[in-house]
Amino acid sequence: MATSTNFVLLFLITYLILPTLLANSDSKKKHNNLSDFNIPSYNNIPNSDQKNDNVMNTIDSCWRKKTNWASNRQSLADCAIGFGKDAIGGKYGDIYEVTDPSDDPISPKQGTLRYGVIQTEPLWITFANDMVIKLKNELIVNSYKTIDGRGAKVEIGNGPCITIQGVSHVIVHGISVHDCKPGMAGIVRSTIEHVGYREGSDGDAITVFASSNVWIDHCFLATCADGLVDVTHASTAVTVSNNYFTRHDKVMLLGHNDDYSADRIMKVTVVYNRFATGLIERMPRVRYGYAHVVNNRYDEWLMYAIGGSADPTIFSQGNYFLASKNSDAKQVTKRETDGKWNNWKWRSYGDEFLNGAYFVPSGYGSCAPLYSSAQNFDAAQASMVPLLTLNAGPLDCSVNKAC
Repeated sequence: MATSTNFVLLFLITYLILPTLLANSDSKKKHNNLSDFNIPSYNNIPNSDQKNDNVMNTIDSCWRKKTNWASNRQSLADCAIGFGKDAIGGKYGDIYEVTDPSDDPISPKQGTLRYGVIQTEPLWITFANDMVIKLKNELIVNSYKTIDGRGAKVEIGNGPCITIQGVSHVIVHGISVHDCKPGMAGIVRSTIEHVGYREGSDGDAITVFASSNVWIDHCFLATCADGLVDVTHASTAVTVSNNYFTRHDKVMLLGHNDDYSADRIMKVTVVYNRFATGLIERMPRVRYGYAHVVNNRYDEWLMYAIGGSADPTIFSQGNYFLASKNSDAKQVTKRETDGKWNNWKWRSYGDEFLNGAYFVPSGYGSCAPLYSSAQNFDAAQASMVPLLTLNAGPLDCSVNKAC
Protein backbone atom coordinates (compact mmCIF):
# COMPACT_ATOMS: atom_id res chain seq x y z
CA MET A 1 0.00 0.00 0.00
CA ALA A 2 1.23 3.49 -0.76
CA THR A 3 1.59 5.82 2.20
CA SER A 4 -0.79 8.75 2.59
CA THR A 5 2.05 11.11 1.66
CA ASN A 6 2.85 9.21 -1.52
CA PHE A 7 -0.78 9.13 -2.53
CA VAL A 8 -1.16 12.88 -2.06
CA LEU A 9 1.96 13.46 -4.19
CA LEU A 10 0.65 11.14 -6.90
CA PHE A 11 -2.72 12.90 -6.86
CA LEU A 12 -1.12 16.35 -7.20
CA ILE A 13 1.22 15.28 -10.00
CA THR A 14 -1.56 13.54 -11.90
CA TYR A 15 -3.94 16.46 -11.86
CA LEU A 16 -1.38 19.16 -12.53
CA ILE A 17 -0.78 17.63 -15.95
CA LEU A 18 -4.35 16.76 -16.91
CA PRO A 19 -5.59 18.63 -19.99
CA THR A 20 -8.07 21.39 -19.27
CA LEU A 21 -11.54 21.06 -20.76
CA LEU A 22 -13.77 23.92 -21.76
CA ALA A 23 -15.63 25.28 -18.79
CA ASN A 24 -18.57 26.51 -20.82
CA SER A 25 -19.56 23.19 -22.50
CA ASP A 26 -23.34 22.77 -22.53
CA SER A 27 -23.98 19.21 -21.31
CA LYS A 28 -27.71 19.50 -21.94
CA LYS A 29 -27.18 19.96 -25.66
CA LYS A 30 -27.25 16.86 -27.86
CA HIS A 31 -23.75 16.47 -29.26
CA ASN A 32 -23.11 14.49 -32.39
CA ASN A 33 -19.33 14.86 -32.61
CA LEU A 34 -16.34 15.86 -30.54
CA SER A 35 -15.69 19.06 -32.47
CA ASP A 36 -18.48 20.62 -30.40
CA PHE A 37 -16.12 20.58 -27.43
CA ASN A 38 -12.82 21.82 -28.89
CA ILE A 39 -10.96 18.89 -27.36
CA PRO A 40 -7.31 18.72 -28.44
CA SER A 41 -6.51 15.66 -30.53
CA TYR A 42 -4.32 12.91 -29.14
CA ASN A 43 -0.87 12.52 -30.64
CA ASN A 44 0.36 9.18 -29.41
CA ILE A 45 -1.04 6.06 -27.87
CA PRO A 46 -0.25 6.16 -24.13
CA ASN A 47 2.54 3.85 -23.07
CA SER A 48 3.45 2.30 -19.75
CA ASP A 49 6.67 4.17 -18.99
CA GLN A 50 5.40 4.80 -15.45
CA LYS A 51 5.46 1.25 -14.17
CA ASN A 52 4.75 0.52 -10.53
CA ASP A 53 5.76 -3.02 -9.71
CA ASN A 54 4.58 -2.76 -6.12
CA VAL A 55 0.94 -1.86 -6.75
CA MET A 56 -0.89 -3.89 -9.37
CA ASN A 57 -4.53 -4.74 -9.75
CA THR A 58 -5.79 -8.31 -9.44
CA ILE A 59 -5.57 -9.05 -13.17
CA ASP A 60 -2.08 -7.62 -13.69
CA SER A 61 -0.60 -9.22 -10.58
CA CYS A 62 -1.54 -12.60 -12.09
CA TRP A 63 0.99 -12.32 -14.94
CA ARG A 64 2.89 -9.04 -15.32
CA LYS A 65 5.75 -9.81 -12.95
CA LYS A 66 6.65 -12.98 -14.83
CA THR A 67 9.67 -12.66 -17.11
CA ASN A 68 8.64 -15.71 -19.17
CA TRP A 69 5.35 -14.20 -20.39
CA ALA A 70 6.45 -14.46 -24.05
CA SER A 71 7.08 -18.22 -23.85
CA ASN A 72 3.98 -18.79 -21.74
CA ARG A 73 1.50 -16.43 -23.40
CA GLN A 74 -1.55 -18.61 -22.96
CA SER A 75 -1.36 -18.40 -19.17
CA LEU A 76 -2.91 -14.94 -19.59
CA ALA A 77 -6.24 -16.73 -20.07
CA ASP A 78 -6.15 -17.70 -16.37
CA CYS A 79 -6.08 -14.07 -15.24
CA ALA A 80 -9.52 -12.71 -16.10
CA ILE A 81 -11.94 -11.77 -13.32
CA GLY A 82 -15.65 -11.02 -13.16
CA PHE A 83 -18.28 -12.28 -15.55
CA GLY A 84 -15.75 -12.88 -18.36
CA LYS A 85 -13.57 -15.09 -16.16
CA ASP A 86 -14.23 -18.23 -18.20
CA ALA A 87 -13.16 -16.69 -21.52
CA ILE A 88 -10.28 -18.92 -22.60
CA GLY A 89 -9.72 -17.60 -26.10
CA GLY A 90 -7.10 -19.71 -27.86
CA LYS A 91 -5.61 -21.11 -24.66
CA TYR A 92 -5.59 -24.70 -25.92
CA GLY A 93 -4.61 -23.93 -29.49
CA ASP A 94 -1.46 -23.21 -31.45
CA ILE A 95 0.34 -19.89 -31.66
CA TYR A 96 -0.43 -18.09 -34.95
CA GLU A 97 1.85 -15.16 -35.83
CA VAL A 98 0.65 -12.21 -37.90
CA THR A 99 3.42 -11.20 -40.29
CA ASP A 100 1.45 -9.31 -42.94
CA PRO A 101 -0.64 -6.16 -42.18
CA SER A 102 -2.59 -6.35 -45.44
CA ASP A 103 -6.23 -7.37 -45.58
CA ASP A 104 -8.56 -9.18 -47.98
CA PRO A 105 -12.12 -9.59 -46.59
CA ILE A 106 -13.00 -12.42 -49.00
CA SER A 107 -9.80 -14.45 -49.52
CA PRO A 108 -7.38 -13.52 -46.73
CA LYS A 109 -3.76 -14.57 -47.08
CA GLN A 110 -2.00 -16.75 -44.55
CA GLY A 111 0.02 -14.51 -42.24
CA THR A 112 -2.67 -11.82 -42.04
CA LEU A 113 -4.81 -11.12 -38.98
CA ARG A 114 -8.02 -11.97 -40.81
CA TYR A 115 -6.71 -15.38 -41.86
CA GLY A 116 -6.04 -16.19 -38.20
CA VAL A 117 -9.33 -15.03 -36.70
CA ILE A 118 -11.53 -16.97 -39.15
CA GLN A 119 -9.97 -20.36 -38.47
CA THR A 120 -12.17 -23.00 -36.84
CA GLU A 121 -9.62 -24.37 -34.38
CA PRO A 122 -8.47 -22.46 -31.27
CA LEU A 123 -5.58 -20.05 -31.97
CA TRP A 124 -3.50 -17.65 -29.88
CA ILE A 125 -2.73 -14.84 -32.32
CA THR A 126 0.46 -12.77 -31.90
CA PHE A 127 2.30 -10.21 -34.03
CA ALA A 128 5.80 -10.51 -35.49
CA ASN A 129 6.50 -6.78 -35.24
CA ASP A 130 4.88 -3.37 -34.91
CA MET A 131 2.14 -2.87 -37.48
CA VAL A 132 -0.78 -0.68 -38.46
CA ILE A 133 -3.68 -2.64 -39.94
CA LYS A 134 -6.28 -0.85 -42.03
CA LEU A 135 -9.09 -3.32 -42.57
CA LYS A 136 -11.08 -3.21 -45.81
CA ASN A 137 -14.22 -4.45 -44.07
CA GLU A 138 -15.23 -5.58 -40.59
CA LEU A 139 -13.01 -8.22 -39.00
CA ILE A 140 -15.31 -11.12 -38.01
CA VAL A 141 -13.70 -13.13 -35.20
CA ASN A 142 -14.44 -16.84 -34.78
CA SER A 143 -14.76 -18.68 -31.44
CA TYR A 144 -11.74 -19.65 -29.33
CA LYS A 145 -9.44 -16.89 -30.53
CA THR A 146 -7.06 -14.60 -28.66
CA ILE A 147 -5.65 -11.46 -30.28
CA ASP A 148 -2.54 -10.75 -28.19
CA GLY A 149 -0.57 -7.60 -29.00
CA ARG A 150 2.06 -7.96 -26.28
CA GLY A 151 5.61 -7.38 -27.55
CA ALA A 152 4.54 -5.21 -30.50
CA LYS A 153 2.74 -1.95 -31.08
CA VAL A 154 -0.37 -3.01 -32.96
CA GLU A 155 -2.96 -0.56 -34.28
CA ILE A 156 -6.22 -1.28 -36.06
CA GLY A 157 -7.84 1.85 -37.42
CA ASN A 158 -8.94 4.17 -40.19
CA GLY A 159 -11.34 1.56 -41.53
CA PRO A 160 -13.92 -0.91 -40.24
CA CYS A 161 -12.85 -2.67 -37.04
CA ILE A 162 -13.64 -5.73 -34.88
CA THR A 163 -16.89 -7.74 -34.84
CA ILE A 164 -17.42 -10.57 -32.33
CA GLN A 165 -20.76 -12.04 -33.40
CA GLY A 166 -22.49 -15.29 -32.52
CA VAL A 167 -19.36 -16.82 -31.01
CA SER A 168 -17.79 -17.55 -27.62
CA HIS A 169 -14.42 -17.54 -25.89
CA VAL A 170 -12.70 -14.53 -27.41
CA ILE A 171 -9.91 -12.49 -25.79
CA VAL A 172 -8.67 -9.18 -27.20
CA HIS A 173 -5.58 -7.91 -25.41
CA GLY A 174 -2.94 -5.23 -25.81
CA ILE A 175 -3.88 -3.54 -29.08
CA SER A 176 -5.04 -0.08 -30.13
CA VAL A 177 -8.32 0.31 -31.98
CA HIS A 178 -9.11 3.83 -33.11
CA ASP A 179 -10.61 6.00 -35.86
CA CYS A 180 -12.91 3.16 -36.93
CA LYS A 181 -15.25 3.74 -39.87
CA PRO A 182 -18.54 2.06 -40.82
CA GLY A 183 -18.12 -1.11 -42.84
CA MET A 184 -19.50 -1.28 -46.35
CA ALA A 185 -22.19 -3.70 -47.45
CA GLY A 186 -20.51 -6.57 -49.23
CA ILE A 187 -19.02 -10.05 -49.04
CA VAL A 188 -16.96 -10.89 -45.94
CA ARG A 189 -15.51 -14.23 -44.88
CA SER A 190 -16.32 -15.30 -41.31
CA THR A 191 -14.85 -18.83 -41.33
CA ILE A 192 -12.78 -20.95 -43.68
CA GLU A 193 -15.99 -22.55 -44.94
CA HIS A 194 -18.34 -19.56 -44.91
CA VAL A 195 -18.28 -16.32 -46.84
CA GLY A 196 -21.47 -14.26 -46.97
CA TYR A 197 -23.07 -10.91 -47.58
CA ARG A 198 -22.85 -8.34 -44.79
CA GLU A 199 -25.07 -5.28 -44.63
CA GLY A 200 -22.29 -3.13 -43.19
CA SER A 201 -21.01 -2.34 -39.69
CA ASP A 202 -21.69 0.74 -37.58
CA GLY A 203 -18.13 1.89 -37.02
CA ASP A 204 -17.60 0.52 -33.51
CA ALA A 205 -14.10 -0.26 -32.30
CA ILE A 206 -15.24 -3.62 -30.86
CA THR A 207 -18.76 -4.99 -31.29
CA VAL A 208 -19.85 -7.94 -29.12
CA PHE A 209 -23.10 -9.24 -30.64
CA ALA A 210 -24.96 -12.36 -29.44
CA SER A 211 -21.73 -13.71 -27.95
CA SER A 212 -20.52 -14.99 -24.59
CA ASN A 213 -17.31 -15.46 -22.63
CA VAL A 214 -15.50 -12.41 -23.98
CA TRP A 215 -12.62 -10.53 -22.34
CA ILE A 216 -11.30 -7.17 -23.62
CA ASP A 217 -8.17 -6.14 -21.70
CA HIS A 218 -5.38 -3.52 -21.90
CA CYS A 219 -6.54 -1.93 -25.16
CA PHE A 220 -6.47 1.69 -26.29
CA LEU A 221 -9.81 2.80 -27.74
CA ALA A 222 -10.63 6.20 -29.22
CA THR A 223 -12.36 8.29 -31.89
CA CYS A 224 -14.66 5.91 -33.75
CA ALA A 225 -17.75 6.56 -35.85
CA ASP A 226 -20.06 4.85 -33.34
CA GLY A 227 -19.21 3.19 -30.02
CA LEU A 228 -15.87 2.06 -28.62
CA VAL A 229 -17.19 -1.14 -27.02
CA ASP A 230 -20.78 -2.28 -27.65
CA VAL A 231 -22.20 -5.42 -25.99
CA THR A 232 -25.64 -6.22 -27.43
CA HIS A 233 -28.20 -8.82 -28.57
CA ALA A 234 -28.17 -11.04 -25.47
CA SER A 235 -24.40 -11.17 -25.15
CA THR A 236 -23.26 -12.13 -21.67
CA ALA A 237 -20.29 -13.25 -19.55
CA VAL A 238 -18.14 -10.27 -20.61
CA THR A 239 -15.30 -8.47 -18.81
CA VAL A 240 -13.93 -5.12 -20.02
CA SER A 241 -10.76 -4.32 -18.08
CA ASN A 242 -7.57 -2.24 -17.99
CA ASN A 243 -8.49 -0.29 -21.13
CA TYR A 244 -7.68 3.35 -21.87
CA PHE A 245 -10.63 5.23 -23.37
CA THR A 246 -10.28 8.77 -24.69
CA ARG A 247 -11.56 11.30 -27.22
CA HIS A 248 -15.00 9.91 -27.95
CA ASP A 249 -18.69 10.60 -27.49
CA LYS A 250 -20.70 7.39 -26.91
CA VAL A 251 -18.13 5.18 -25.23
CA MET A 252 -19.75 1.89 -24.18
CA LEU A 253 -23.26 0.56 -24.87
CA LEU A 254 -24.52 -2.49 -22.98
CA GLY A 255 -27.87 -3.58 -24.44
CA HIS A 256 -29.35 -3.24 -27.94
CA ASN A 257 -32.45 -1.05 -27.51
CA ASP A 258 -35.35 -0.50 -25.12
CA ASP A 259 -37.51 -3.06 -26.93
CA TYR A 260 -34.94 -5.87 -26.88
CA SER A 261 -35.76 -7.55 -23.57
CA ALA A 262 -33.54 -10.57 -24.41
CA ASP A 263 -30.70 -8.45 -23.04
CA ARG A 264 -31.94 -9.24 -19.53
CA ILE A 265 -29.47 -12.15 -19.51
CA MET A 266 -26.53 -9.77 -20.08
CA LYS A 267 -23.89 -9.66 -17.35
CA VAL A 268 -20.84 -7.43 -17.81
CA THR A 269 -17.94 -6.52 -15.52
CA VAL A 270 -16.30 -3.13 -16.20
CA VAL A 271 -13.14 -2.97 -14.08
CA TYR A 272 -9.78 -1.13 -13.80
CA ASN A 273 -10.40 1.03 -16.87
CA ARG A 274 -9.21 4.60 -17.37
CA PHE A 275 -11.99 6.77 -18.76
CA ALA A 276 -9.68 9.65 -19.60
CA THR A 277 -10.36 13.22 -20.67
CA GLY A 278 -12.22 13.87 -23.89
CA LEU A 279 -15.13 11.49 -23.22
CA ILE A 280 -18.74 12.64 -23.23
CA GLU A 281 -21.14 9.86 -22.17
CA ARG A 282 -21.90 6.11 -21.86
CA MET A 283 -19.22 4.80 -19.52
CA PRO A 284 -21.29 2.60 -19.75
CA ARG A 285 -24.95 3.05 -20.80
CA VAL A 286 -26.94 -0.07 -19.83
CA ARG A 287 -30.29 -1.56 -20.92
CA TYR A 288 -32.09 -4.42 -19.15
CA GLY A 289 -28.99 -6.34 -18.06
CA TYR A 290 -26.55 -6.20 -15.16
CA ALA A 291 -23.32 -4.17 -14.99
CA HIS A 292 -20.75 -4.32 -12.19
CA VAL A 293 -18.74 -1.11 -12.63
CA VAL A 294 -15.82 -1.35 -10.24
CA ASN A 295 -12.46 0.34 -9.57
CA ASN A 296 -12.49 2.50 -12.70
CA ARG A 297 -11.04 5.98 -12.98
CA TYR A 298 -13.20 8.73 -14.51
CA ASP A 299 -11.60 12.01 -15.58
CA GLU A 300 -13.99 14.88 -16.31
CA TRP A 301 -16.82 13.43 -18.40
CA LEU A 302 -18.64 16.07 -20.41
CA MET A 303 -22.29 14.90 -20.03
CA TYR A 304 -22.54 11.93 -17.66
CA ALA A 305 -20.53 8.84 -16.77
CA ILE A 306 -22.95 5.97 -16.08
CA GLY A 307 -26.43 5.84 -17.56
CA GLY A 308 -29.16 3.58 -18.79
CA SER A 309 -32.76 2.81 -19.66
CA ALA A 310 -35.22 -0.10 -19.58
CA ASP A 311 -34.65 -1.00 -15.91
CA PRO A 312 -31.04 -2.25 -15.84
CA THR A 313 -29.20 -3.11 -12.63
CA ILE A 314 -25.99 -1.14 -12.05
CA PHE A 315 -23.63 -1.64 -9.12
CA SER A 316 -20.98 1.09 -8.98
CA GLN A 317 -18.26 0.08 -6.54
CA GLY A 318 -14.97 1.66 -5.55
CA ASN A 319 -14.76 3.97 -8.56
CA TYR A 320 -12.86 7.26 -8.65
CA PHE A 321 -15.03 10.04 -10.12
CA LEU A 322 -13.46 13.42 -10.90
CA ALA A 323 -16.04 15.85 -12.29
CA SER A 324 -15.13 18.65 -14.66
CA LYS A 325 -15.53 22.34 -13.89
CA ASN A 326 -18.79 22.39 -15.87
CA SER A 327 -21.58 22.82 -13.33
CA ASP A 328 -23.98 20.91 -15.62
CA ALA A 329 -21.79 17.79 -15.69
CA LYS A 330 -21.38 16.95 -12.02
CA GLN A 331 -23.85 14.07 -11.86
CA VAL A 332 -22.35 10.66 -12.54
CA THR A 333 -25.70 9.11 -13.46
CA LYS A 334 -28.32 9.68 -16.14
CA ARG A 335 -31.58 7.77 -16.66
CA GLU A 336 -33.18 7.78 -20.10
CA THR A 337 -36.90 7.25 -19.51
CA ASP A 338 -40.28 8.93 -19.73
CA GLY A 339 -41.58 6.84 -16.85
CA LYS A 340 -40.65 6.14 -13.26
CA TRP A 341 -37.20 4.87 -12.39
CA ASN A 342 -37.35 4.82 -8.60
CA ASN A 343 -37.37 1.01 -8.52
CA TRP A 344 -34.37 0.58 -10.82
CA LYS A 345 -31.49 -0.88 -8.83
CA TRP A 346 -28.62 1.58 -9.21
CA ARG A 347 -26.24 1.63 -6.27
CA SER A 348 -22.99 3.28 -5.31
CA TYR A 349 -20.80 1.63 -2.71
CA GLY A 350 -17.37 2.89 -1.69
CA ASP A 351 -17.06 5.29 -4.63
CA GLU A 352 -14.97 8.46 -4.30
CA PHE A 353 -16.41 11.71 -5.64
CA LEU A 354 -14.24 14.74 -6.39
CA ASN A 355 -14.92 18.28 -7.61
CA GLY A 356 -18.64 18.05 -6.89
CA ALA A 357 -19.33 14.70 -8.57
CA TYR A 358 -22.37 12.83 -7.24
CA PHE A 359 -24.32 9.63 -7.88
CA VAL A 360 -28.13 9.39 -7.71
CA PRO A 361 -29.06 5.92 -6.36
CA SER A 362 -32.38 4.12 -6.69
CA GLY A 363 -34.14 0.83 -5.98
CA TYR A 364 -34.32 -1.56 -3.06
CA GLY A 365 -32.76 -4.86 -2.12
CA SER A 366 -29.37 -6.32 -2.92
CA CYS A 367 -27.72 -5.73 -6.27
CA ALA A 368 -24.49 -7.63 -5.57
CA PRO A 369 -23.03 -9.30 -8.67
CA LEU A 370 -23.48 -12.86 -7.38
CA TYR A 371 -20.25 -14.06 -8.94
CA SER A 372 -19.22 -17.68 -8.83
CA SER A 373 -16.22 -18.43 -6.62
CA ALA A 374 -13.97 -18.39 -9.70
CA GLN A 375 -15.32 -15.06 -10.96
CA ASN A 376 -15.18 -13.29 -7.60
CA PHE A 377 -12.52 -10.74 -6.66
CA ASP A 378 -12.02 -8.14 -3.95
CA ALA A 379 -12.75 -4.56 -4.94
CA ALA A 380 -10.03 -2.14 -3.83
CA GLN A 381 -10.65 1.12 -2.01
CA ALA A 382 -11.44 3.95 -4.41
CA SER A 383 -8.39 5.88 -3.19
CA MET A 384 -6.19 3.18 -4.76
CA VAL A 385 -7.76 3.45 -8.22
CA PRO A 386 -5.26 6.01 -9.64
CA LEU A 387 -2.50 3.47 -8.95
CA LEU A 388 -4.48 0.43 -10.08
CA THR A 389 -5.31 2.06 -13.43
CA LEU A 390 -1.90 3.69 -13.94
CA ASN A 391 -0.99 1.27 -16.76
CA ALA A 392 -4.37 1.08 -18.48
CA GLY A 393 -4.03 0.56 -22.23
CA PRO A 394 -1.43 -1.49 -24.13
CA LEU A 395 1.68 -2.35 -22.12
CA ASP A 396 5.27 -1.98 -23.27
CA CYS A 397 6.37 -5.59 -22.95
CA SER A 398 9.83 -6.93 -23.87
CA VAL A 399 10.87 -10.55 -24.13
CA ASN A 400 12.58 -11.93 -21.00
CA LYS A 401 11.46 -8.92 -18.97
CA ALA A 402 8.43 -8.38 -16.78
CA CYS A 403 5.80 -6.17 -18.40
